[in-house]
Amino acid sequence: MADPAWLEISVIVDSETAEAVAEVLSRYAENGVVVEQGVDYNDAEDVGTPFGPCLVTGYLPVDETTEEKRQRILEGLWYLGRITAVPEPEFKFIEDEDWMAAWKKFYCPILIGEKLLILPAWMPSIEPERIAIKIDPSMAFGTGTHPTTQLCLAMVEKYVVPHQDIIDMGCGSGILSIGALLLGARHALGVDIDNESMQSSRENAENNGVADKLELFKGTVREILNGACSIRQAPLVTANILTPILIQLFDQGMADLITPGGVILLSGILEEQDEKIRNAAKAQGLEFLEKRQIADWVAYAYRKPQK
Repeated sequence: MADPAWLEISVIVDSETAEAVAEVLSRYAENGVVVEQGVDYNDAEDVGTPFGPCLVTGYLPVDETTEEKRQRILEGLWYLGRITAVPEPEFKFIEDEDWMAAWKKFYCPILIGEKLLILPAWMPSIEPERIAIKIDPSMAFGTGTHPTTQLCLAMVEKYVVPHQDIIDMGCGSGILSIGALLLGARHALGVDIDNESMQSSRENAENNGVADKLELFKGTVREILNGACSIRQAPLVTANILTPILIQLFDQGMADLITPGGVILLSGILEEQDEKIRNAAKAQGLEFLEKRQIADWVAYAYRKPQK
């Protein structure tokens, strides 16, 4: 067994004491302290309410100063215990590890539809007859492991039209845009409000050889419609976002991004919320095409009528 590289210190306390315990640990755990607590959700749209005890954890590198730091942490917690109840901390030695390399062992290729394969960027293709979308799963949302992405990407395969454009609202890792481009789309506009998504989409597009066809824009529906990007509409629009955001995007004019006769793909929808999406799509005058489902998650395809 390899020599331990870290001493883990963990303390379980109530939420009122957690900050003070974290402050004591942070004096010596130079890489930071983690505070974990349970979260209770009233429904699928609830942002969550913290509840229950907190687990406060810090890590000390194992070297000639470790024992002295451990004693100082015990002293600090002892003094804190004179003010409020603090249980004895737990100490555990752990080995060092290349966490990224270890994590990669458990990420496998994912078959999508009839043509596509989501492939970890470091792994050779196991299905050469399929179109491989190379994605770095350590980046932004949209790695292909979640049912919402799988549902939407399978429908992209069905509805993308070669040599036409696509607008990808909430592009995340860029996986839907990249898939569409690899399937023959001419140009993709990936839209998000997150800087990390912009970077992730750009790097993933480069890894897939389609960076020259992917336009990235950090902004709103209204800005697109006002001409901030190279295109204002597309025959295929995708939006793999949570239901409340989808409804907000419809309110902002997302349906106007679809060319007449074009299709919009909606995903990120829990089954219990799909009536809200159906009502929102109907209010925009969109025609239902199909519904797909994996477990509790559903996705829809709608068409914008020809004028």
